[in-house]
Amino acid sequence: MRVLTWNLWWRFGPWEERRKAILAVLGDVQPDVIGLQEVWDCGGENLAGWLAAQLGMHWTWASSRAPQRWQRRLGDATVDIGNAILSRWPIAEHDVAQLPARPDDDDGRLALYARIDAPTHQVPFFTTHLTSAIDASAIRCQQVKTLAEFATVHSRGTDHPPIVTGDFNAWPDSDEVRQFGGYKTAPAVPGHVFLDAWEYADPAQPSATWNAANPHVAAGFEPSVRIDYIHIGPPGPEGLGSVTSVRRVGDDPVNGVWPSDHAAVLADLRGPSEQHPLP
Repeated sequence: MRVLTWNLWWRFGPWEERRKAILAVLGDVQPDVIGLQEVWDCGGENLAGWLAAQLGMHWTWASSRAPQRWQRRLGDATVDIGNAILSRWPIAEHDVAQLPARPDDDDGRLALYARIDAPTHQVPFFTTHLTSAIDASAIRCQQVKTLAEFATVHSRGTDHPPIVTGDFNAWPDSDEVRQFGGYKTAPAVPGHVFLDAWEYADPAQPSATWNAANPHVAAGFEPSVRIDYIHIGPPGPEGLGSVTSVRRVGDDPVNGVWPSDHAAVLADLRGPSEQHPLP
């Protein structure tokens, strides 16, 4: 199974050209299941729905409960924002969890769940977008606790480990990322761990998904860092769901257009018929 996570930079910048570039990347790498953040919905059109139609995929989405701060940045109160999941296979069920927020900074962050009806196993798949303020590690720690509880509840009844994707807006060694993983510190939910797919990557390969090589990032003078993640629960029987490869994609312009201000993360996971390598 091939999975991807990508923050699509909402409706900022040259969005009409960007969505064509996004589609080109997705069409090239052909993921089976996709977690998307900063998805726009406006005037009866939804970016995730448009992508799903072009790619022949199923989809579901959830909108922010409090989009006003986003809309003020865009200067358009008619555009909604949310998260979405696209799947090559039918979506058997879906649910939404609202994430905690600081009292003065609630922009409706959420986690979206879809149970993917894949050919051999149902797959619990999640995507989320955590608070972005640099000084908001404390609230992100609360958010990952809610996320871990949500993922734990919805991951029962299948041998396939849960897959949690998203823009965590946090460095890999941050408290919130370590707590969500639960294998470098006490887990957010006792007894439950979620492995960072990048643990399987070649240490020499480029990892920054928030990358100053992208002019939309360079304009903010921030350091390059990996803030977008694919997390997976411990492997199932015979290594089911374990990572076989992981890399960054969507990290170059397409016909001169940068698809987003984020790069995407793409991971291949072991299926039930694949043999895991000898130690």
